[in-house]
Amino acid sequence: MIKSIRQSTLHALGLGSVLEIFQNGKLPVEAADMAEAVFGKPQKRGAMIISGANGIVGAGKAMQFGSRLLPYNIPIIALDFPGSPDGITRQYNGLATAFGRDTANSIMKNIIRLSYDGKNLPESIRSYNPKFLLEAIPEILDVKKAHYGLFKKTFPGIEIRSVTSGFPSSQLGVGIAHPAFPHEINKIWEIVEPKPSAITQLLWALGMIPIQVSDNWSFVLDVLFCGITHAGLQYHRLANTPFWKTDKYIRKLSGPNPFRAHDAIGAKGANFLTWSCLHHLGKNYGGLFTPTPELDERKETGQNWYPLDHFRPLVNWSLEKEDLEVLNAMILGPLFQMTALMVHEKRSHLSSMNAIGELCAQFTRGMPAVMRKTGKDEIIRTVKKYHALYPPAAETAWHNDVLSKMDEPEWQQLYVNAEHNGKAGVITISRESYNSDVDAELNRAITWLTDQKIKRVILTGDFHLSTQMVGADTNEFFPALNDTKAGEKIAGNWSATARRLYNEFEISVGFINGKRCMGGMLELMMHCHYLIAVDDAVLAMPEVTLPVVPGMEGCHWAVRKTKPEQMHHVISMLLEGSNVKAKDAAGWLVDFAGPLNSALKKAWQIMEDGKNVLPLRKVNPAPLKKIPFDKVQISKAGDQAIEEARNAIAKCIEDSCSASLDDALAIQAKHSAGFMVSKLCRAGRVGSEYDKVMV
Repeated sequence: MIKSIRQSTLHALGLGSVLEIFQNGKLPVEAADMAEAVFGKPQKRGAMIISGANGIVGAGKAMQFGSRLLPYNIPIIALDFPGSPDGITRQYNGLATAFGRDTANSIMKNIIRLSYDGKNLPESIRSYNPKFLLEAIPEILDVKKAHYGLFKKTFPGIEIRSVTSGFPSSQLGVGIAHPAFPHEINKIWEIVEPKPSAITQLLWALGMIPIQVSDNWSFVLDVLFCGITHAGLQYHRLANTPFWKTDKYIRKLSGPNPFRAHDAIGAKGANFLTWSCLHHLGKNYGGLFTPTPELDERKETGQNWYPLDHFRPLVNWSLEKEDLEVLNAMILGPLFQMTALMVHEKRSHLSSMNAIGELCAQFTRGMPAVMRKTGKDEIIRTVKKYHALYPPAAETAWHNDVLSKMDEPEWQQLYVNAEHNGKAGVITISRESYNSDVDAELNRAITWLTDQKIKRVILTGDFHLSTQMVGADTNEFFPALNDTKAGEKIAGNWSATARRLYNEFEISVGFINGKRCMGGMLELMMHCHYLIAVDDAVLAMPEVTLPVVPGMEGCHWAVRKTKPEQMHHVISMLLEGSNVKAKDAAGWLVDFAGPLNSALKKAWQIMEDGKNVLPLRKVNPAPLKKIPFDKVQISKAGDQAIEEARNAIAKCIEDSCSASLDDALAIQAKHSAGFMVSKLCRAGRVGSEYDKVMV
């Protein structure tokens, strides 16, 4: 029997648990099998239809499905009105950049473009045996229903999903597959259906990220995206702050620029969609969502929020304390209230709701994570002040009762889960970048497993919300740009957490199944006794290019685990900042690299049979006598900043490797923190992000 801190998000997709993936040595479903389940056997394979295919959504999804379904010989029928703007051709250059011209040509060749008048389907469409319709036509209910009726009459049994951002399935009469913007790149889909379907599992098997949500108006993403736009409009009306400056304040508070995003998407369409979502939400929930006059106007005109020739003064308009409190109340107050509503209605798994905010709406932290950190009393105080400033929101839809449950695992483990079968455990991380929330949750997960007497553990991504591990969240470093103590605290605490994986388990395995693992996430993984990866995973320590000095023991931990004749590979990786495939790092960084199923089986074999499965590369706790800088061949940087960063990292390598393991943690933390306050770091990516967000 498998026990877990909280339910895995995979359960909602009907895909079991991560621990079962390792036990079985394979994924729960494969793309080829799910393609057959949806489109039929190869000799009788049907087609996918995308209606409204020339629009922003339809064209983007034609590219996503076209590239992913090409190996399974499934044609994409791109259907739209004659004379509609050609959105598909505009996608070609992006395809060629991503896949090369030959593959891009093959993808485009497999997209068959057909026109229709809205009432009659082209006769030639029958020959393609359509099995699945993805509808991306305008958000007009009667038009959508007539569209479905036409297809159901012509092709009985066809599966239909709408990309609607607002209408619930109960209104449309079909399932929902709402994709996040940008449609060519973002892989998130909000799914509404009675139970997990073959289509949803096909999306997952193709490397996309379906998330089950409940059948409520605007689901989760557009409550957050339209909601923060609405909050910005309310603040604009109260403070008379221009939209571009309101965007600046919102970005500093929570991450997104909602008005700029509308213009980037295309104000005419985006304004209407946001108005539509808020209009229907307002009819159901009252003043919290009712559109403002500015949105009513722009819904009709399609006017940009940022005038094309506008001038933004290069000044830092700081707010006085009282004004800042008003801003907090007017932006965070409605977001707290909207999130509490969604939690009350159980619109999705809390981890999924949090991830939708970060991955789709561009929140720095998801709202459940923000609310957890803010605390019940401060949330209630903020919403109360918001209601005083905007009384219509106090009339309905304030469910503060959900705040009493914030101590439960579903709230406390938003990013990190743990499972075990009584003997071996699995810790999963569902966030692509490491931050203080992940660090705290990882500590709680480790403690939970050790309290359960689990001595063997696998650390991995969650096979769902996190498809890669890109390093540390640079937002975490902002306090360290001006305070070495803050930098030492981050580096010291995160390193201490990582060491628990090595010190508190008999065996730990870091398992890299995503397309890349870099920086702080790789440093975390390499603290495990074994590091196993799929052979094509890209590994990198890119800190020198940012520039920062690695702070989670990257400058000495892997060196101590490596044979003297191979140490130069690790040092070169640190000083170059270049990538290496996992299969090419076997023996000096990775203990096993292979195809996914082989890697899964090897990791589980270690859980069952112990250290006899693979040679154990122990960490040398003594000071290293010689660090082979002389064997490292480094290309010329051609940039003074890179040279200075290399020197700083080399000094950290030298000092932390020349000390004992016990002393090395504090030494490398001091080096990392000391570099963070330097002019070089301040002028690099972290400093520029700080200026962009905070100044």
